[in-house]
Amino acid sequence: MHPVETMRDRLIVGLDVPTLTEAEKAVCELEGTVSFYKIGYQLAFAGGLDFARELVSGGTKVFLDMKLLDIDNTVAKGVENIVRMGVSMLTLHAYPKTMKAAVDAAKGSDLCLLAVTVLTSMDEQDMIDAGYEYDPHTLVLRRSEQALHAGMGGIVCSAEEAEAVRRIVGPDMAVVTPGIRPAGSDHGDQKRVVTPAQAIRNGSSHLVVGRPIVKAADRRAAAEAILAEMCSA
Repeated sequence: MHPVETMRDRLIVGLDVPTLTEAEKAVCELEGTVSFYKIGYQLAFAGGLDFARELVSGGTKVFLDMKLLDIDNTVAKGVENIVRMGVSMLTLHAYPKTMKAAVDAAKGSDLCLLAVTVLTSMDEQDMIDAGYEYDPHTLVLRRSEQALHAGMGGIVCSAEEAEAVRRIVGPDMAVVTPGIRPAGSDHGDQKRVVTPAQAIRNGSSHLVVGRPIVKAADRRAAAEAILAEMCSA
């Protein structure tokens, strides 16, 4: 049984909402229960980057889910400015050159760079359609090894793969798992999902939970229920 205080730092709520007003409302409702938020494309393009700065200045942790991928210099310059924002985590695609450029740019900062291995919405047929020669599990493990060698701070993967990834990267790197669904909930468009307790048992360091919390009628109760599941692992 894990203490709830420890788990609060490991639960990241995805602010997957269309407006700043809705994001501010969610954060207000979750105050005291949640201390870490993810901001992705949807909110980023609706003023979410300035909102991220506001959260950071108030002592709240932010995971910026930008999944960067570009030429090395562009990635490096982007990471340099993201470091200045003071966010805690940033995602980029796990291409070796991209990871090296980002690691060099973030050197000396507290920014945890996360390698996106395979999106949790993709299954084997999706991989084939995209032209990959590897099945999702094999590619996740290959990219995890590359991220370790590149000096990345962590991995983003399905909680189904967390146990195998943890064996590769060791105890110190973050293993951040989206696609978390409480027992009995709707999977939505996620194809590789597990429950909060199973994710913790599998070696996840942080769980990203979006819709099961932000779409809940009582967001605080939903977050507390997920924390309780995490603590039971």
